[in-house]
Amino acid sequence: MSKPLTDQDKRKQISVRGIVGVEDVGELKKAFNRHLHFTLVKDRNVATTRDYYFALAHAVRDHLVGRWIRTQQHFYEKDPKRVYYISLEFYMGRTLQNTMVNLGLQNACDEAMYQIGLDIEELEEMEEDAGLGNGGLGRLAACFLDSMATLGLAAYGYGMRYEFGIFNQKIHDGWQMEEADDWLRYGNPWEKARPEYMLPVHFYGHVEHTEDGAKWVNSQLVFALPYDTPVPGYGNNAVNTMRLWSAKAPNDFNLKEFNVGDYIQAVLDRNLAENISRVLYPNDNFFEGKELRLKQEYFVVAATLQDIVRRYKASKFGSREAVRTTFDSFPDKVAIQLNDTHPSLVIPELMRIMVDIEKLTWEKAWEVLVRTCAYTNHTVLPEALERWPVDLLNTLLPRHLEIIYEINRRHLDNVSRVFPGDLDRLRRMSLIEEEGCKRVNMAHLCIVGSHAVNGVARIHSDIIKATCFRDFWELDPSKFQNKTNGITPRRWLVLCNPGLADIIAERIGEGFIRDLSQLRQLEKHVNEDAFIRDVAKVKQENKQKFAAYLEKQYKVKINAASIFDVQVKRIHEYKRQLLNCLHVITYYNRIRKEPQKHFVPRTVMIGGKAAPGYHMAKMIIKIITAVGDVINHDPVIGDRLKFIFLENYRVSLAEKVVPAADLSEQISTAGTEASGTGNMKFMLNGALTIGTMDGANVEMAEEAGEENLFIFGMRVEDVDEMDKTGYNAQEYYDRIPELKQAIDQLSSGYFSPKDPNLFKDVVNMLMHHDRFKVFADYEDYMCAQDKANQLYKNPKEWTKKVIKNIAGSGKFSSDRTIAEYAKDIWGVTPSLDKLAAPNEPRQ
Repeated sequence: MSKPLTDQDKRKQISVRGIVGVEDVGELKKAFNRHLHFTLVKDRNVATTRDYYFALAHAVRDHLVGRWIRTQQHFYEKDPKRVYYISLEFYMGRTLQNTMVNLGLQNACDEAMYQIGLDIEELEEMEEDAGLGNGGLGRLAACFLDSMATLGLAAYGYGMRYEFGIFNQKIHDGWQMEEADDWLRYGNPWEKARPEYMLPVHFYGHVEHTEDGAKWVNSQLVFALPYDTPVPGYGNNAVNTMRLWSAKAPNDFNLKEFNVGDYIQAVLDRNLAENISRVLYPNDNFFEGKELRLKQEYFVVAATLQDIVRRYKASKFGSREAVRTTFDSFPDKVAIQLNDTHPSLVIPELMRIMVDIEKLTWEKAWEVLVRTCAYTNHTVLPEALERWPVDLLNTLLPRHLEIIYEINRRHLDNVSRVFPGDLDRLRRMSLIEEEGCKRVNMAHLCIVGSHAVNGVARIHSDIIKATCFRDFWELDPSKFQNKTNGITPRRWLVLCNPGLADIIAERIGEGFIRDLSQLRQLEKHVNEDAFIRDVAKVKQENKQKFAAYLEKQYKVKINAASIFDVQVKRIHEYKRQLLNCLHVITYYNRIRKEPQKHFVPRTVMIGGKAAPGYHMAKMIIKIITAVGDVINHDPVIGDRLKFIFLENYRVSLAEKVVPAADLSEQISTAGTEASGTGNMKFMLNGALTIGTMDGANVEMAEEAGEENLFIFGMRVEDVDEMDKTGYNAQEYYDRIPELKQAIDQLSSGYFSPKDPNLFKDVVNMLMHHDRFKVFADYEDYMCAQDKANQLYKNPKEWTKKVIKNIAGSGKFSSDRTIAEYAKDIWGVTPSLDKLAAPNEPRQ
């Protein structure tokens, strides 16, 4: 239960959680009671905690609506260039607390609930995560929405309203089991259905070529029903829109030509159309070429582009008559950002609209398209690249395939002009891959159809220019840019770590919340004893709170004085959770070998979901849980080492674990993690990083000083060299006794006595076909872990490094990232102006 504020507290408190006004508290209580009585418990006498959550959500939502309408009105009048961020994933998490933070209502809500006799944290825990994403790519989109609103951009997020988001992970007997995420079961107070903007989307059929141009005929129709969610900026009264599409069958679906007389079956078959928006594909960094997935991608693209064109044509507020009749100014009024290749069908679809429907010439349409679109690449892993079979495209989207062929013809003509006679280059650069089953390389399509292509960290952007897209870079180097990822400091500092945000604000003011680069000012406090004490105290409180949560969840006693060593991210071989496991096993063996010796205590936590079809990832989870079972029940070890698998890692769990971490594990093989964003969250929240020179770790080391991270392992150049000379795991196994012992324990059944052969497959992979070279970095990793232990024995020096990291984390705000996209790619200007609040006269 939050403690009540005294009147004096209220007057002096200009906390990062918002100023408390007595009127606000009274208004909120009134609104809360109104919603509770009239919208929720019409026919029940007893309200549940969930009823209270919905009442509070609706009371807070009331504060959004006026600002939302005003913001959209402002855009219609000013007619700015609009930014459309198209993504198949938006990993939003919970909305209530974020809305309170951005509207400056958190303390007022806190106080209102306290006066009513409710604990606001308990209500917040009732909210379901909106888990409409897999990991980094989807969470990045969510952070970007927050920053675009905070920077006053006229921006829209467009995506899919999945009925079932990322599965809930249950661990049974150490194995991952999946459960459907029925997140809409109790309703979603943050969305508003907009049936008046429902749009048609077509599939299948065939193309007829007439004197009047190409006609796509006999297609199957599905409707796209939009649901709008408000996206509030921080403290500027701006509220943008995220519009997610849901699939709806037309009322005559299957009732015309087929199923004559079988009315019941025809109505049941509506599900087939509506399955398009049923479920998120749960793959991270892996391409699964399924027809339903291609349908999802086109569905989002086709509905979104119709909406963009409608809004472009009608620029007067509330008017649906077209006022713009040409596409000449389209690129001056519209910027489209493709979040990876998932929305790549924007390119043929926008060409189809302009050429077939709007009757532009191909040349004019192509110029408009390229000036409008830009593409963000998120990975260099070959298994993640989208390569759709030509036969599937021909069946599902016959006109789009024709358009792709024409784009390719003109593209290859251009390559031939620049590099005459270079046939191998033509083959490499074609949008169509001819080997085996003919496929369309969607990344190539995106590069050709965009005026800007960016990677998501400097090292990643350099790698794509040097490797997978080298030919395209040589053709047009000016197209390629870097935009290092960032995270929103509202959710990832103010919301999840108010204690830290408050002590920072006491030293440097509150400006850092909108301009995170101001954290540099903390450098002058790095030797200040009082600040060192405050930082250490906040971390200890966060650890104790998380330890209590773990004890409740997992029934294990946690030593809050131990190093909280955390690796949370999707389970994937390239992220090398197995390397982490090998360290844990080795540390366990060292304690067993010399039980009398002093060891720095550790609580190692690994969390993350494995794609349901990814066998090796599921085995990795089983190894973690099996090793944990042995270690956590060994009386010799005591509380010196605990190994915990964090079940069902998701945004709301990240908000609890990130503020409590001491050590952040970012240990991918150099050259495989495009950027990472979890690394930034931990840095901002006062954990030290143990990591390879990969992704954004490189820039983190640059900003904070490499000596303030535990950097280890091969660099990209070393990995490339090893690829040439060959990686021999056996050589490390033979040479390093501690590594040999750990591997032998895994293969002999030490950690799986009921099934001694359980981990043979994993050991075989590590010994004979490990693409990610776990053993090559083992020794250096163990040294880095020893350095972390040594430093932790000196709390003051540890905390100084923590402060240096926080001070250096300003670059990693998504506000900085979005300001760079705005300037270098979209051609729009951020505004720090505050819009008039709904109760103020309009400017």
